Amino acid sequence: MPEFAELLKGYRRFRQGVYPRQRERFDQTVEQGQHPKLMIVGCSDSRVDPAQIFDVDPGEIFVVRNVAALVPPFETTPGLHGVSAAVEFAVQMLEVKQIVVMGHGRCGGCQAALTQSFNSKPVGEGGFVANWIDLLSDAREPVARKHGTTGRKAELAMEFAAIRLSLANLRSFPWVTEKERAGVLKLRGAHFSISEGVLYSLDEETGEFLPED
Repeated sequence: MPEFAELLKGYRRFRQGVYPRQRERFDQTVEQGQHPKLMIVGCSDSRVDPAQIFDVDPGEIFVVRNVAALVPPFETTPGLHGVSAAVEFAVQMLEVKQIVVMGHGRCGGCQAALTQSFNSKPVGEGGFVANWIDLLSDAREPVARKHGTTGRKAELAMEFAAIRLSLANLRSFPWVTEKERAGVLKLRGAHFSISEGVLYSLDEETGEFLPED
């Protein structure tokens, strides 16, 4: 399988170059465990790897990735709550100081939510995606009314709306809100433009996404 063969080439470069340079760092994390100060909720999209974008060393960021970088609202019903478990682990056990929700340009999940292109498929044939993307249904309505459901302007508005929704959902977790109010946890929104290679950060006061230098 040539794709995996290419990965092995990268692994060998890692073993010969990166690992020796980072050996002390790896040994430190083995001995002392991980102590990241920041969690990133990012998209599974293969083009937006947070570790690459932020150029961080091993152990510096705790990352959870899923379709469209979504955080579901807090709930206590039985189920497999993978993202919620990751948030709980990061906040309650690792005691991270910041959570960044990082969406990105050309997000297929946000586009699917905007066009509702997955809604007719049963679970197992697209329905898993549809059920997940349905988290964006309320956020979709004002975007669709203002911008329609096609075109880059509408897609960008949907991507921004998804980030804002995930931040709001994070604040539905009681211990997240408690720590934020106490000033020991900061929530941030960010959007990475693949076409520009530019990171935009959400200004909480203005509600606008502004480019970082």
